[in-house]
Amino acid sequence: SFAYFTIKDRLPQILTRVIDTLHRHKNEFFEEHGEKGVEAEKRAISFLSKLRNELQTDKPVTPLEDELPDAALWNQYLDYQRNLSSGNGEPSWFQSPWLYVECYMYRRIHAAVAQNPPIDNFDVFKEGKAQNFFESQEAVIALCTYFQELLKNIKDLDEKQLQEELFKLLQVSLWGNKCDLSFSAGEDSSQKSSPLQSLENMMPYILVNDMEKLWSVLVNAKKRNTGKSNVRVDIILDNAGFELVSDLVLADFLLLSKLAGEVHFHGKSIPWYVSDTTKHDFNWTIKQLQSANHMWMSRCGINWEGNLKKGVWVYRDHMFWTLPHDFSSMAEVAPDLYADLQKSNLLIFKGDLNYRKLTGDKKWEYTVPFHQALNKFHPAPLCSLRTLKSDTQVGLKPGQGEKIQASEPEWMVSGKYGVVQFDAAL
Repeated sequence: SFAYFTIKDRLPQILTRVIDTLHRHKNEFFEEHGEKGVEAEKRAISFLSKLRNELQTDKPVTPLEDELPDAALWNQYLDYQRNLSSGNGEPSWFQSPWLYVECYMYRRIHAAVAQNPPIDNFDVFKEGKAQNFFESQEAVIALCTYFQELLKNIKDLDEKQLQEELFKLLQVSLWGNKCDLSFSAGEDSSQKSSPLQSLENMMPYILVNDMEKLWSVLVNAKKRNTGKSNVRVDIILDNAGFELVSDLVLADFLLLSKLAGEVHFHGKSIPWYVSDTTKHDFNWTIKQLQSANHMWMSRCGINWEGNLKKGVWVYRDHMFWTLPHDFSSMAEVAPDLYADLQKSNLLIFKGDLNYRKLTGDKKWEYTVPFHQALNKFHPAPLCSLRTLKSDTQVGLKPGQGEKIQASEPEWMVSGKYGVVQFDAAL
């Protein structure tokens, strides 16, 4: 399976790159922290080399030994996995659910650094994320320019035109999800050209297209909420870089078209899956845009900083997003987060990992309804914007998956296909 290939090849590659990154920063650690910095770097590398060895030789998954706030939850989850294997021995790297061991690896990478002050705040993936952003400059410029031009006459757009623009920006945000560094094991995956040019050609690759339903939810929420509270949209973020910019453009459009009154962004509280967005990445991206020497880029950055200051944009992170649990256990494991999401009028989940956690990462029949696969996770109307990079997919029409499978055996993992998949939460 694709899971096997991931554990066997991609994850060791990612670990090797992390070790290499720490090694390359040795001098910087020395300059900043003296010998202590170098000692910390050595300890982190030895911890990670041991981890790579455990992975490659299919050792049992071991409990976390650090003092970080989520350690107890992780260790409880390991017990849960032990019980699942019903006496078949300890869960090990190649004998466990893919979602679990992949998340576990990233948590161990975090521990390797976090447990070794004074380098404990070092993000081993930061360089790759920054590089992805800079290498996607042309696409970022094209998108910011398009958006700023659109804003000049946004007040004159009728409902049909507003809907068309929303659908365009949803698609840009969907295909922005192709830029995923954990998928390419850290190799370049930046967005080189303007995605707006190719939307028409990409349409046939959207396997489930529920954009009309999203539009209805927003329009109806707006009608219901006149004069009362704001319509709130939440975006559960995926990758930093170009994808994040496409999400920010979508979020600003929702505000300026008055389809939403506030947008809440949810990112990761620790570096995760190579290119996932942390608070630092979120703020850094807005700062980069602000200080860009391109008029429309900096205009976007300045406006977005303003949205944060005014409180119409809110960024938050929560430990739950970097736990191994799928979302059906959120109400139990993170009731505070679940209660917060219930206040939203629409939740937009970006990317493949979120899709895997929404559907429990199971080997579903393609035609199983999305609502059923969510396994009672229905805090609010929700939508998944996801390009397929793992072999889990539900909600297809009878024969749809089989037909593509016949001509493209890799269709579920190539990132070529996408879904805009909606559930009404009723």
